[in-house]
Amino acid sequence: MLLIGALAHPALRLRLAPQAVAAPPIACRLSGGGRAGILAGGFAALRPGLGQIPAWRTDWTPQLRRYAAIFDLHPQEVEGQQVLGVQTGDSDPDLAWQPELAGAMADWLLNLPETRPAEAIRQRLNGIAIWVASRLRAAQDSAHLPQLGPEGDERLQVLDRHEPYANFFSVEELTLRHRRHRGDWTPEVLRAVFVSGDATVVLPWDPVRDTVLLIDQFRAAPAARGDLQPWFYETVAGRVDPGETPETAALREALEEAGLPLRQLLPGPHNYPSPGMLAEFLYLYVGIADLPETAAGFGGLDAEDEDIRSHILPRAELTRMAMSGQIRNGPLLSLALWLELAHEDLRRKLPG
Repeated sequence: MLLIGALAHPALRLRLAPQAVAAPPIACRLSGGGRAGILAGGFAALRPGLGQIPAWRTDWTPQLRRYAAIFDLHPQEVEGQQVLGVQTGDSDPDLAWQPELAGAMADWLLNLPETRPAEAIRQRLNGIAIWVASRLRAAQDSAHLPQLGPEGDERLQVLDRHEPYANFFSVEELTLRHRRHRGDWTPEVLRAVFVSGDATVVLPWDPVRDTVLLIDQFRAAPAARGDLQPWFYETVAGRVDPGETPETAALREALEEAGLPLRQLLPGPHNYPSPGMLAEFLYLYVGIADLPETAAGFGGLDAEDEDIRSHILPRAELTRMAMSGQIRNGPLLSLALWLELAHEDLRRKLPG
């Protein structure tokens, strides 16, 4: 059998079939494949036309068989040879493939319990990809930060990782030990973490009119707590999809939730909202926009059962609401107070 497309790339081939040997190229053409190894249906598709595709010859390995089952990949015949690494049907031709993310996804998927059905994993690939991409982003974002806590490089040992709940979100249980501030090690401890992946948060601001756009929508968590007012003023927000940057996610969410194009993003105070239990990192932005009164309305995606209303109000009114306790959404509260402190300086730096 021959591996072609993304499976022939070292990022996947060395993880799935390290004993594979180079074979003569295959005369065919591939289209798309920007989500190969990341999302179901993301591998390249065969297309008519001449071409020379690199190929590697291999037998099935346990890792390759498990991986192919998760992504529903099956050998196909090309010029009398069985090839693996392409799908039938369409594949998005406009996305650049991300080998680092695909390789990290392969590591994560192959570490899942073998008792978990491949089809069940396939149904959760988008959520898994959001989480794996968040982990890569976390390592990159934190590499330059000054070290806090105990000294030395070896300060944390994750001994076991278990996922007792996995659906739209998931819960991870970590068995770990870490070095204490005084230099010794803790005993093994069990910690549970709610996994949702990174999110982007953007507060639209019109610096000419000095107005902001807020949205309000129903939230299940306050309702579960017994809150009598589970509709909240919020910012535009949403998950950072696999392959997106936080900035592109912010621009996309502004269009989806409020129908609002943003001219510029100003980074605010990115943060972990509750690091004791939430493995969620928020990228906070102020988005420069044109906000006439007609910009308010209704939005959200029906496919995600979103019911969203937007409001235009003076920035000073948002500050008053924040200081009086009317803003109970943490990311909006952070951005409201940050913008109150920074708006004059930000306005001076804006073009025009």
